[in-house]
Amino acid sequence: MGHIEWAYGLAKDLLETTLPRRWAHTQGVAGQAETLAPILGTDADTLVAACLLHDIGYAPDLVDTGMHQLDGARYLRDVAGADEQLCRLVAYHSCADNEARQRDLLDVLVKEFDRERPELARALTYCDMTTGPDGRLLDVRDRLAEIHSRYGPEHVVSRSIADATPCIVSSVRAVEAALSDVRQADVG
Repeated sequence: MGHIEWAYGLAKDLLETTLPRRWAHTQGVAGQAETLAPILGTDADTLVAACLLHDIGYAPDLVDTGMHQLDGARYLRDVAGADEQLCRLVAYHSCADNEARQRDLLDVLVKEFDRERPELARALTYCDMTTGPDGRLLDVRDRLAEIHSRYGPEHVVSRSIADATPCIVSSVRAVEAALSDVRQADVG
């Protein structure tokens, strides 16, 4: 069984019944990842698998620190036996170091997981931050506004997202530019 099939089954088992809206988001994020194959080449399958797994840390049985990125990555490493690259992508997805700072978990995150290559990290951020909670595509600014609206201004996630906004928007714009370059090269 390949990365994608394994990741799909694991994420479905953890999210579909307990968190159906999160599961819809996850499927939409993975769908976005499939559109990045022209710029990622052989890394496309890894990105799709990471997108399927990126939010498993929200599953009630996995919550430990309350930081879903860290909880999900730990589960992948310690229980599921996932490869290190998937663990790194999940641990740091969508500029997670900002949330780790807010939760006083940055030292833990950095000690337990290395960072992933920037182009893959940006691609995962792009997929996550252009997909709404129902799995539909959104502009990054609309997605950020939706997160703030859902959590409220004082919640740690809202504060983290506010701190991460430059990183998130930069990541999305970099991926959009790479996609545009590929499309222009195909036309020309």
